[in-house]
Amino acid sequence: MTSNRAFSAPARGLLVAGAFALVIMVLQSAASILVPILLAVFIAIIATPMLHWMRRRGVPKWGALAAITFILLDIGSLLALVTTGAVEGFRDSLPTYQERFMAFSDQFGGWLERVGASGSREAIPDLLDPNKLAHGVRLLLSNASGILAMGFLVLLATIFILLEAPSIPAKLRAAFGLAEAGEARLKRLLDTVNRYMRIKALTSLGTAFCVWLLLWFFGIDFAILWTVLAFFLNFVPVVGNIVMMIPPVLLALIQVDPRTALLVAIGYLVINTVIGNVLEPRIMGKGLGVSTLAIFISLLFWGWLFGTVGMFLAVPLTAAVVIALDANPHTRPLAILLGPEITEAQAPDVDLAAPRPAAYRDDIA
Repeated sequence: MTSNRAFSAPARGLLVAGAFALVIMVLQSAASILVPILLAVFIAIIATPMLHWMRRRGVPKWGALAAITFILLDIGSLLALVTTGAVEGFRDSLPTYQERFMAFSDQFGGWLERVGASGSREAIPDLLDPNKLAHGVRLLLSNASGILAMGFLVLLATIFILLEAPSIPAKLRAAFGLAEAGEARLKRLLDTVNRYMRIKALTSLGTAFCVWLLLWFFGIDFAILWTVLAFFLNFVPVVGNIVMMIPPVLLALIQVDPRTALLVAIGYLVINTVIGNVLEPRIMGKGLGVSTLAIFISLLFWGWLFGTVGMFLAVPLTAAVVIALDANPHTRPLAILLGPEITEAQAPDVDLAAPRPAAYRDDIA
């Protein structure tokens, strides 16, 4: 006689946890392949409305793709030229900065010893070792060819994704029998990610322009380099706005004086507060439906899984996960936990003493 016994709740939990751990291991081992694909997917999502706009105005498909490719190549080439030139200039100026930093560290160390902090004079140079900075700059320049190769791969993948984009919904219907509800969720996901990336790009441009004005006003060297850094780090939630201000503030301290460094730091705080906490929430509206805590945890998780690219894409990736979890009744509780804050009035009344739904019972045949 055969006994058909369903898995108990703890056993199901262990199976789900094991499957999740296995998926994470596979994703991490394939990160070198998945990272350029992820970048290409998100660039294609951003470029798709432009493609549709040109197609509606009678531009042939090959012409629209050629125009988008030309725009992406121009943006990438401009960023590469500006960044490489600034990094090389920074490397050439390191000896001068080293002399100024050693003089500042002697003065500051003497002040610390006068107030009773013994041994500080020897410890300060280790906080900003110019030799380590020079090594980092040389390493960045030596990896330029690898970065260019990665950029070319991402561009190529983006073009192929855009070529296939119009037929993807029909392919999903034919392959998986995707219902209207599934298509609506897919459209919601694409619209959400596109809207977030578009608004974030605009606010990042605003942040970068304000940073450039601030650094130009105080005469801080390599303002263009720190402007590019501010643009990209503005995509990193929580910590990006903090990290972007550290290099120019330290440079202002070495190049000018502590007062200027303090004013530059205050300027960064004002820019990030006004744009990040006032303008961006108003433009974004109701947001992505992801809680602040979930964004912070996702930053750590995706950064650990996919490195720097994972940190840049943490918010849209988490929004995609929340939408996918919300599509299944079994995983909808997780989507609610990851979602935005809800009030007691919005939360349904649940009778803990009531029988569990059939989907969650331990069915025994």
